[in-house]
Formats: sequence, C-alpha cells, structure tokens
Amino acid sequence: MSALIAIDAMGGDFGPHLIVPACIASLVEFPSLHLVLVGQAPVLEELIALHPGVDRARLQVEHASEVIGMDERPTHALRGKPDASMRVMLELVRSGRAKACVSAGNTGALMALSLYVLKPLPGIDRPAMVTAVPTARGVCHLLDLGANVDCSAEQLYQFAVMGSVAAEAQGVVRPRVALLNVGTENIKGNQQVKLAASLLQQAQGLNYIGFVEGDGLYRGEADVVVCDGFVGNILLKSSEGLVSMISERIEALFNEGFVSRLAGAVALPLLKRLRGELAPARHNGASFLGLQGIVVKSHGAASGEGFQSAIRRAVIEVRENLPQRLHGRLEDLLL
Repeated sequence: MSALIAIDAMGGDFGPHLIVPACIASLVEFPSLHLVLVGQAPVLEELIALHPGVDRARLQVEHASEVIGMDERPTHALRGKPDASMRVMLELVRSGRAKACVSAGNTGALMALSLYVLKPLPGIDRPAMVTAVPTARGVCHLLDLGANVDCSAEQLYQFAVMGSVAAEAQGVVRPRVALLNVGTENIKGNQQVKLAASLLQQAQGLNYIGFVEGDGLYRGEADVVVCDGFVGNILLKSSEGLVSMISERIEALFNEGFVSRLAGAVALPLLKRLRGELAPARHNGASFLGLQGIVVKSHGAASGEGFQSAIRRAVIEVRENLPQRLHGRLEDLLL
C-alpha cells in the first residue's frame, strides 16, 4: 500500500510535538506508507529534524498558515480560515493527491469541513462516526459517536447500512445489525428508534436482529450497533472511563499489604495484558462514514500510540477501498 495519507499535524491537544513522532513511528510500522504532514512548515521541519533517520522520500510537508482551535466554532472554521491545516488536508483528499486523511482536531470543524470539501455519498444525508469497540466475542462497530446528536429514523437506517459495510470490510460475514435501545421488546424506545426498526425490518440484504441493550453490546450480541450521536458519545466516553477506573482500583488493591502484593505479582501481568487489549489507545480512530473520501478522527487527547492507531485505521480503509464499497452497497439498499 503505497498511497499517500494526509495528516493534520497541528490538531489535537498536543499538536505537532506528539503527532510528528507518531507519524514517524507509523512509517516504521508500514514500510510502504507515505505521509504528508499539513501545518506550519517551519515548526514541522524542526521537529522532523530531531529524527535524522526518517525516510524523507515517504514524509512530505505541506505548509498551512492557519490552525483551527479545539474550541472554535465550526462556522468560523468553515468561513474564516481557508488556509487551516485541517482544510488543506481535506483538499488534498478531494484533489486525489491523498487517499485518506487523519486529524485529532476539533470534531465539529472536521465534520463541517468534510461535508463542505468532500461531500456525502449519494443517498447519505450526513456522515456518521464509527469505531470498533472491544466485546466478549471480538469487536462491535458502534455508530454514531457524536457527529449527529439528533437523528431521524431514516438517518439511523443509513447508519445501519454503512456500519454493515464497514464490518464486512473487516472480514465479518453477514454482520448482525442491531439498534441500541433501553430494552429488547418492540414496545421499548423513542419514536425515532421504533421507526428505524420498522425500516430495518423491511430492508433486503441487511442482517437486522432487532434491539440490543448496552450490556448486550459488550457481550458481543451484535457486530454493528446503531444509535444517535448523543447516546453513542456518552456510551463510548463512559466505557473508556470505566476501563481506566477498574484498572486503577485493581492495581491499588494489589498494593494493600504483603499478601495482596504477592497475589498481585502473579495476577498483574495478566491484568496489564487485559488492560492493553481494552485500552482506548489501541482502538483510537473513528471513521467518518458516508463521505466521498476517507476521513479518520483521532481523539484530541490521544497518546502517540493512539494517534498511530488512527493512522492504522486509515491504512486499512485505503486498502479496503471503503468509500467505493459503500457506494456500491448504498446503490443496492438506499437508492
């Protein structure tokens, strides 16, 4: 895979000081990967110079004079900063020079600019953010994660179609698609969820299995779980916080007294392995499904390892040619 991936090197809580080393590490992980770092060239070149062994034939710099703040209004980013690193990154995808892009910047601005620059695929009202959440049986593709706080039944249906295609691209055969709800009975849920269920029950070519509750998601009862962005974002952030809290509490308990430390000496290696498997950094990187191009959003506070994970997701989606696969399936199920 020798396609070029564009990186918003100025985005996120830590900016280029974290992103540049993470990108260089990704070049080592993928020997055929090419990256273009978009941002303030003098800053980026200075940071790259700290890594004299980097292959500059695979690492380019594209100057962009402006930066979109993490708390900046999307409308201002859209209208007032034509030379922002995020926008220049997206323009590289639109022109075809880059096959995908990754940003840890302002989520609202990234969504607004992605819609404006790349445009949705035919049949899609708005893109949805999706990520793979670890479950007892592997992973579940959860969407939307916050791009669309209020959703119609038709949009939830569109999310289900896109999530199913994304799961298929990851090798899942006939992905089980479910709607996240407060119960599994048909009478449960708000009006939008009930209407979406009716649409999905009539869909040909989707393996819709009905409603699933939050605990069912983690038991692996479905391969794709659909909800609006308000619910999805709260679920994801709560899950990340719970994993961290349980891990910290267990380590603290194993340090309480001699017997506990002795037990911990045996158990902690296994617990650390489990924490590594469930760590948010390993699963960082949410895709904006439904655009005419590949856009991956990294968590703004992600570590270097987490940003590498987001780049890894972009590499996979380029390899799987995900927008084209989506377009083909959407023609069958939506148009």
